[in-house]
Amino acid sequence: MSARYPIVAITGSSGAGTTLVMRTFEQIFRREHVNAALIEGDSFHRYDRAEMKAQMAEALERGDHTFSHFGPEANLFEELEELFRQYGENGQGRVRKYLHDDEEAEPYKQDPGTFTPWEDLPADTDLLFYEGLHGAVATEKVNVAQHVDLLIGVVPVINLEWIQKLHRDKAMRGYSTDAVTDTILRRMPDYVNYICPQFSRTHVNFQRVPIVDTSNPFISRTIPTLDESMLVIRFADPRGIDFSYLISMLHDSFMSRANTIVCPGGKMDLAMQLIFTPMIWRLMDRRKQTLGL
Repeated sequence: MSARYPIVAITGSSGAGTTLVMRTFEQIFRREHVNAALIEGDSFHRYDRAEMKAQMAEALERGDHTFSHFGPEANLFEELEELFRQYGENGQGRVRKYLHDDEEAEPYKQDPGTFTPWEDLPADTDLLFYEGLHGAVATEKVNVAQHVDLLIGVVPVINLEWIQKLHRDKAMRGYSTDAVTDTILRRMPDYVNYICPQFSRTHVNFQRVPIVDTSNPFISRTIPTLDESMLVIRFADPRGIDFSYLISMLHDSFMSRANTIVCPGGKMDLAMQLIFTPMIWRLMDRRKQTLGL
């Protein structure tokens, strides 16, 4: 952790909804004039799209049916931890981008599914903001979580997570239901071993719980909307959290435990704004004090 160069990380699996949280933070940064270095977790995958396809084929030939983007073999955990460590020390580090589609790839004159070259972070950023799969990962070799000043988990209940992934991958990537189901099954061991444990290291967890029937996610025709959900917000350390204020602002909310608020899903953006804006203020105030600004 670093007072001069703080790090904020959102962690969640594929289909969890971390992109929505990222957009909320972008609004906070813009409104509060915070110059954030934005890092996408996909840029720390080990293989580009074609290489990953080849690696998966090789794994299947070996009888390995669990090789996935969730595990250490397919990711650069050491490089991610080094980025966090270096940024916390001096605000520097090396990054790259993963180009998901034609629109992202066109300015770089590269094919989609490839990485841009490694380059230095922009100078004079106020904080590092990471969104991806492994913002709180820890293994026998690395501990990314220890470097993060504000860790946020985005963890919809598993059936909702699968529904969101099924709809996204079918609509945006042209995958069949069977293909997405195979991916979910292949990733399950790494999900259990490398994704789930992260949510015990986060400072705040946002878990969306549908209040409509999602008992068979593989036949669901629509994604439950925010208004068809409740939001469970868990604070690892409730000290300093003004629960009375939050409940008064988030109508129809209540506390289910001493460190947990439950509110309507439609209040998700408001809840994030109310909770995280003061936290960003504190990080920036601490940074200014440390730098003598």
